[in-house]
Amino acid sequence: MSASNQSVIESGSYPIRFAETLSESQQQTITQLLDLLSAGSFNLTDDFNLNDNVNWKKPIIIIKNMVDGRGLACPMPLLKTKVALRDVTVGESLYVVATDPNSQADISAFCQQSQQTEAINPLLLVVNQTTASGSESGSSTHSKKVVDTIYHFIITKTDSN
Repeated sequence: MSASNQSVIESGSYPIRFAETLSESQQQTITQLLDLLSAGSFNLTDDFNLNDNVNWKKPIIIIKNMVDGRGLACPMPLLKTKVALRDVTVGESLYVVATDPNSQADISAFCQQSQQTEAINPLLLVVNQTTASGSESGSSTHSKKVVDTIYHFIITKTDSN
């Protein structure tokens, strides 16, 4: 996918763009998960000029990769996040989803610690939200609704200067 036809998702004043490294299926997964955050208020914009940041109140979030920690117990979502951040450069973001409640405290503390220490590239936790996602389980006669709480994080690597 070339930069000229990349989709930008606008959430309030945070426009989100996908890096060229993300596959089509990863982009679809991320879009579906982001739709949970704002109940479908994300707008896909195809005619966005990536060089024109003047119209945006906040900088564009460029999602480079995703960590899908759903169903993983603590500390695995945090460990996978740390590994994935190695491939994220300054100005790029990592989208993380998890279902373990400890992930919220772990990832928040990890990002906060990177800002308090003299880290080369401190981490900015742009999004830290929780949503519920329902699914049907069981047999057709006795199906019950299972609701998973999903913790969403967008972590941006910043320049320490």
